[in-house]
Amino acid sequence: MALSTTYESVLSALRETPRRWLVTGVAGFIGSHLLETLLRNGQQVVGLDNFATGHRHNLQSVQAAVSPEQWARFRLVEGDIRDPATCQTACEGVDYVLHQAALGSVPRSINDPLTTNAANITGFLNMLVAARDAKARRFVYAASSSTYGDHPGLPKVEHLIGRPLSPYAVTKYVNELYADVFARCYGMESIGLRYFNVFGPRQDPEGAYAAVIPKWAAAILRGETVYINGDGETSRDFCFIANAVQANLLAATTTAPEAVNQVYNVAVGDQTTLNQLYALLAERLQARRPSLSVAQPVKRDFRSGDVRHSLADIGKARERLGYEPTHRIGQGLDVAADWYTRNV
Repeated sequence: MALSTTYESVLSALRETPRRWLVTGVAGFIGSHLLETLLRNGQQVVGLDNFATGHRHNLQSVQAAVSPEQWARFRLVEGDIRDPATCQTACEGVDYVLHQAALGSVPRSINDPLTTNAANITGFLNMLVAARDAKARRFVYAASSSTYGDHPGLPKVEHLIGRPLSPYAVTKYVNELYADVFARCYGMESIGLRYFNVFGPRQDPEGAYAAVIPKWAAAILRGETVYINGDGETSRDFCFIANAVQANLLAATTTAPEAVNQVYNVAVGDQTTLNQLYALLAERLQARRPSLSVAQPVKRDFRSGDVRHSLADIGKARERLGYEPTHRIGQGLDVAADWYTRNV
């Protein structure tokens, strides 16, 4: 699909007047896509990662995808956001901070709340302070749809949230509170992006905390059993990575006063059940590997801390940021299936 006029204008303006960006979690799934888009559009990028969940091969993929001249504009700082000095070093001289570094996963946070808290709250605060001290123009951070918690309303609108259902959800809500307080106390400009189940190429299929789409894609391609938690009627608003990248750049560069110091849903506004997702994914993988034998998935218990249904209202992001998703679930799965077929 075509890019929105607003997003095209932003990319054009950046190419004319390059800026210096910091992407934390740069070797991760979302961070590496932000890096690639920024480098392709002539920006200077500092990346920060401790490689706890990110991968060097993601950075190698970006290097292979851009020109040597573009890659030369990237500098990697290897370090941990839990260390204030590392955050200060990474923030020096940057115009925009895109803070993606975090420990994701609801189950991980339930199993180890202390480590999740250290990365997602202490690390977040360290980054806020460093960005403030470096006088960065804007701090854009990865918020989460988990913040909606047990609020039953659908679609999810930004100003109506419930009680958190996991330690991870608590950390992401605290991020929003801290960002708001820094705006009030220090005049710092920030924008939070509540991601809804972002997926796409480079999303890691390995490990206990892998997201559902890469985990299932790898299992189907390897002829392994796919497990569905619950009855399969749990639903999500799956958001392709290009949509998340667009939202970050729009948030960083918007000049509209009413758009700043806000949180936004980053999604598509589609509701897909796990049963539907499995059928869509299996169909695409089988089309790419006709010899593939796709078995029926196995149902098991619901997972602790999971929200039953999730669907975003993206009206606020559309109105205030000019956000317009380019990929719906099927289009995103087409691209993702190509990548997993080549790389698994």
